Amino acid sequence: MSLTFYLDKGASLGAEAPCLTMNGVSLTYGDVVALSHSVAKALRRSGVAPGDKVGILSGNHPTSFACVFGIARAGAVWCPINPRNAAGENAELLDLFDCTTLIYQPAFDTLISEIAPQLPKLTNLIRLGEGNDAAVGFDAWISGAETDPPVDTDDAADDFVALVGTGGTTGRPKGVMLTGRNLETMTAIVLMRYPFDGRPRYLALAPLTHAAGVLCFPILALGGEVVVMDHPDVGEFLELIGRHSITHTFLPPTLIYMTLDHEALDSTDLSSLQCFWYGAAPISTARLAEALERIGPMAQLFGQSEAPMMISTLSPSEHRKPDGSIDIARLSSAGRPSPLVTVAILDENGAAVQTGARGEVCVRGSLVMAGYYRNPEATAEASTHGWHHTGDIGYLDDDGFLYIVDRAKDMIITGGFNVYSAEVEQALMAHPAVQDCAVIGLPDEKWGERVTAVVSLRPDIEFNADELIAFVKDRVGSVKAPKQIEVWTDLPRSTIGKILKADIRSTLTAK
Repeated sequence: MSLTFYLDKGASLGAEAPCLTMNGVSLTYGDVVALSHSVAKALRRSGVAPGDKVGILSGNHPTSFACVFGIARAGAVWCPINPRNAAGENAELLDLFDCTTLIYQPAFDTLISEIAPQLPKLTNLIRLGEGNDAAVGFDAWISGAETDPPVDTDDAADDFVALVGTGGTTGRPKGVMLTGRNLETMTAIVLMRYPFDGRPRYLALAPLTHAAGVLCFPILALGGEVVVMDHPDVGEFLELIGRHSITHTFLPPTLIYMTLDHEALDSTDLSSLQCFWYGAAPISTARLAEALERIGPMAQLFGQSEAPMMISTLSPSEHRKPDGSIDIARLSSAGRPSPLVTVAILDENGAAVQTGARGEVCVRGSLVMAGYYRNPEATAEASTHGWHHTGDIGYLDDDGFLYIVDRAKDMIITGGFNVYSAEVEQALMAHPAVQDCAVIGLPDEKWGERVTAVVSLRPDIEFNADELIAFVKDRVGSVKAPKQIEVWTDLPRSTIGKILKADIRSTLTAK
């Protein structure tokens, strides 16, 4: 299924309905469909053939997101390029992806001038504004499209429609090949597992290059409105929920914490919310319980670029017991394996472990990528024993709920015991002084590795390192409790918000 299906389906429910809105100005479904046809024709006129790679380098903006559907309509492959990446990383991705065309915002003129000379395959530069010496202006590029012959591409479910850079925090990036069937499966799971009552109104604050973008597809298929924020502002985020009667939104945990700490939260009308998604990183169960009380219907999603978004899901109702009270034990779960996905917990030999035992979370089904672009070795490594290997350590409980305890590479072995950093981090986050944290293992002559915690603190709450260690020891035991506490103002993060534990480890080992 082409990505254009979601847009065209929404347009069939009302071409005059608002589709993409920013700063109070809306593009209707009819507007976005027409723009996608113009972009597809301009791409063909520029020599872009079906299967060619077209990058978009942009912050959140309706026109740049509309171009995604023009790329799809031309039969080309959408390559989202993260605007928060360093210039060298984006140059590496564009080269790795074999991009021939890049559509970009004027804000990235300097970056383009720096990297374009390194990219001989990049022959078409389109600037979302007026043209300059390096690029053709967007309006000039699409002008005359109404007289061009229509672009009509045949698409199959297994066509390669998107090429996404891995969100890994170490090593060279890899290109994840996603098919129409992958994103169709993801969209179907969203519509199956989460509440949708009437036409949804989705608020996109998180980058449309990542989770916030693909979550738009089910919204559009229902004829919903996507309200786009072009900059992160929690106060404005709360104001827009009330102004637009937002029904659905997504934030990573760090921004949820900032929302909970914002002075306007308790005076904001959140009654329209049907589903507030969270994911992309582990969340504090203590702060999640607070969010359930103060924000409303929270919903978890767990996945990765290679199996987008929906390996497992925890719907709003599953956060609570039958009597309506918060199910505290369940809050640390990543939910149930999704419909259309098979999940197994495997040992190092590829054998399934018993219920409750820990092993690697592995996945099968039409959600799983076609492979890594031009990297058969990595593809083979990720798919040994006939399963996609996520690299996450977890277990399934007796009720079929999935729990993620760590990344395989982050497990700490101290005194001969395995310590999973996520479990220690949850205990740390339960302390009222801790705003965020990361737990790593550092070399230790006695223990092999010593459990080390780096924390950032909430303002105006008393903190004592020895008291915090004792607090964690009471919850998870002395083996897992940190033997070293470091206080940092900010924790280093990747461009999609993941804590960079390798950077923390290198900083502390260099001391």
